[in-house]
Amino acid sequence: MLIQPTPHPASYRDPAGFIFSRDGVVYRQINKIFQPDFDQFIQSGCYQQLVDKGFLLAHQEIEHSFFSDNNWYKTIQPEQVGFISYPSEWPFDMLKDAALLTLQLAREAMSFQLILKDATPYNIQWHNGGLRFIDSLSFEQYDESMPWIAYRQFCESFLAPLLLMHYNRLHTTKAFLAYPDGIPLDVVQNMLPYKSRFSFHTYLHIHLQNQVSRKSAGKPQSGGKFSKQKLLNLLSSLETLVRKLEVPGAQTTWSDYYEEASLRDDYLPTKLALVEEWLNAIPATRTCIDFGANEGAFSEIAAKKNIDTIAVDFDAICVNRLYQKSKTKLNNRILPLVLDISNPTPGSGLNNQEHQPFLQRAHADLALALALVHHLAIGKNIPLERVAAFFAGISKLLVIEFIPKSDEKIRLMLQSKKDIYLNYNKEDFEAAFSAFYHIDRQQMISDSERILYLMIRKD
Repeated sequence: MLIQPTPHPASYRDPAGFIFSRDGVVYRQINKIFQPDFDQFIQSGCYQQLVDKGFLLAHQEIEHSFFSDNNWYKTIQPEQVGFISYPSEWPFDMLKDAALLTLQLAREAMSFQLILKDATPYNIQWHNGGLRFIDSLSFEQYDESMPWIAYRQFCESFLAPLLLMHYNRLHTTKAFLAYPDGIPLDVVQNMLPYKSRFSFHTYLHIHLQNQVSRKSAGKPQSGGKFSKQKLLNLLSSLETLVRKLEVPGAQTTWSDYYEEASLRDDYLPTKLALVEEWLNAIPATRTCIDFGANEGAFSEIAAKKNIDTIAVDFDAICVNRLYQKSKTKLNNRILPLVLDISNPTPGSGLNNQEHQPFLQRAHADLALALALVHHLAIGKNIPLERVAAFFAGISKLLVIEFIPKSDEKIRLMLQSKKDIYLNYNKEDFEAAFSAFYHIDRQQMISDSERILYLMIRKD
């Protein structure tokens, strides 16, 4: 007798089907109502072309239903994505590339008499070193009597945050936490500077669209054909605009970290070599999260050892630089994310269950925390015991660095605040982490007084 799996909490909006998991494997049920569209998607060759081009997640069909459900038509098992990330965690260029992928999918589908009915970044994930569209139920038969149903969704979910970042020079993907379905047009119009109206495509897709939708609110929509050429022109206009948008490029506190660190004698080369040596000695490790990754020098060490690595940092400029480097590499295993670990992504959506908190998703064999603990303990006033508990909840293996108060960086931090950190010292650090971990190795890094530890969680 099959154990009845439960549909994913986020998969309830589309009558075409839903996703669910059983024994840790993710599946998707396709309902009878979507049969004509799905059959055309498969039989026309659209599915295979998108998979072959690396745009779409591949799947295999399963012969039976996992539910006693008269709506069932097919079950598919997609390639399994190792880690689910959300657009609120993405750097600028990752969201930009996801927007361009969405437009490319819409254009490709049209040659098979299909149209993309969804244009949300939640349908895209990082998989096998690149962005992949994951929703096979987003392609339906093209009807030239209808405009592109996903147009406004694309503008609010992709254009709005990209334009705000481009014009205001701020990283604003966190707006997805307030507006998970995209930033409403009237909101983004009020937030954009007046000069944005002088960009033809911005005016067309944001300002004019918002004005037209306000005037037509509550009125019946007029009919009329929306030809393929009109749709292609619309997609081309959107693509032209997206490609022109640029990442906020201002220097930040940590964007020159490696250049500054390289001036400290042989500190950085020694630390890089030591981390690589320890990773070589660690038993088979498949996953890693590099906390405070900056531009990913240590993430790259793990990735080169075929370890799938999530590189997180609160500095969006640094993370974007890492993404730009990562996406050009073959067999890339680094997923760069923007995240403040003192305030990680919460659960959101219906019942706070549609989108899982970061801490429910973030489990790895290994965690790296290099030149980070003092920012949490002194910069954020987080007790060492809580810092230790945070890492213990994520990984079994931990490579972590302790920087003493005698270090120049901490002395600079304490110039602008009172030193109330009586328990910030090597002995209390080791005691706090020893409640969760065995200290396997420790070594001072060059002549810096900074100490690197390899710890193994007590299970």
